[in-house]
Amino acid sequence: VQLQASGGGLVQTGGSLRLSCAASGRTVTGYVMGWFRQAPGKEREFVAAISRSGDSTYYADSVKGRFAISRDDATAFLQMSSLKPEDTAVYYCAAQIFGQISTRASQYSYWGRGTQVTVSS
Repeated sequence: VQLQASGGGLVQTGGSLRLSCAASGRTVTGYVMGWFRQAPGKEREFVAAISRSGDSTYYADSVKGRFAISRDDATAFLQMSSLKPEDTAVYYCAAQIFGQISTRASQYSYWGRGTQVTVSS
């Protein structure tokens, strides 16, 4: 499964962006979908995930109340609001085949190439 994340860009503090993640040539049904991010010099960290049905979501404490993950059959989305400079990172989407929502990157089998999000102060 090839995932492609898009929607990143440069935004001012307090602004919003919407990231999208689509699978090439197929749907994303059947997968838990997650978003991770990696800032320069830091390890990749969990941001948000959504269950296969879309009924359950989970967020990192650092983005709770500001970010919202959603999905349809074809695409997973990450709506980011009230952005802060510390949200600056490359954002990756990922698909988890087995199990319930996980915050661990090792549980995700498929990864997109990432999209850069830069928040200026």
